[in-house]
Amino acid sequence: MNEIYLITGLLLLAIGIIDFCWTTLWPDGGGGPVTNRVSLLLWTGIRWVSRDNSKIISLAGPLILLAALLTWILLFWTGWTLVFAADPGSFIDTNDNNPVSWSERWYVAGYLLFTLGVGDYIMKEGVWQIFAIFTAGSGLIFITLGVTYILSVLEAVSQKRALAESIRGLGDNAEEIVAAAWNGNDFNDIDLLLNTFSSQLSTLTSQHNAYPVLHYYHASKKDEELSVAVAALDESLTLLKFGMKEGVGPNQLLVKDTRSAIESYVKTLQSGSIAPADISPPVPDLDSLRDQGMPAVSTDEFLESLAKLADRRKALLGGLRDTGRKWPT
Repeated sequence: MNEIYLITGLLLLAIGIIDFCWTTLWPDGGGGPVTNRVSLLLWTGIRWVSRDNSKIISLAGPLILLAALLTWILLFWTGWTLVFAADPGSFIDTNDNNPVSWSERWYVAGYLLFTLGVGDYIMKEGVWQIFAIFTAGSGLIFITLGVTYILSVLEAVSQKRALAESIRGLGDNAEEIVAAAWNGNDFNDIDLLLNTFSSQLSTLTSQHNAYPVLHYYHASKKDEELSVAVAALDESLTLLKFGMKEGVGPNQLLVKDTRSAIESYVKTLQSGSIAPADISPPVPDLDSLRDQGMPAVSTDEFLESLAKLADRRKALLGGLRDTGRKWPT
């Protein structure tokens, strides 16, 4: 018995099991320690290679998800191979009596892991038969939970893009969204949409916590990029809350709820190593809204309110910068 192979194999299996279960079964735990490090390393490399090219950045999510799956497979496969290698007689080749090679160990471990059986080999009686059962069981669990995890991530990605398109349908920037909400007397027409946006953002925030790989899924098309849409939506709410006179804005409770949902979403992104920008984004154009007959407050009063929101707006700009996007103006 080779204790070094056995201990190393069991250690790799323990790391793989902990990281896999941490990532797929613990909604509040984020990604496992190995998955997070692999994801961040790949994301840093893709950002460096892309030079802010949105099409290259859009490949980051699928590549990082694939890398996580391959990492788990490698940990499980290598771990079980080393466990079986601890005993040269852990299984027997029925075709010949030659000593078992390393390629055969890899073959048997992979055959078992992917629940295909044992091929042309017979497991040694006793503990190695039990290990063979555990190998097949771990493979079955991995395949089942892995497929479920992938489908959940892809569903969340579709929801992200659908929400982005809904928000961008109102306008490309904050001024256009505010103008679309103005009915000549007030902004109450946007109340129903704010309720919908708040609910969808809360759901996406929970999904980002459960599936951190979503941090790295970005759209190649500007209209489908949620970070741009959220920035435009938050800036429009800033205009409605602080840029317009009292009594004409939308339901204040809905505005507060939507702003809170946006803040939670941004904090979740920051947990994925997305840092705030060093400077504040451009100031919205109140004059263009006044020209359309909207009851805007004075520019000085609005600028004073924006100064108090500097950290919030820098955090939103940081999310855009991380995807190679510009502030919606």
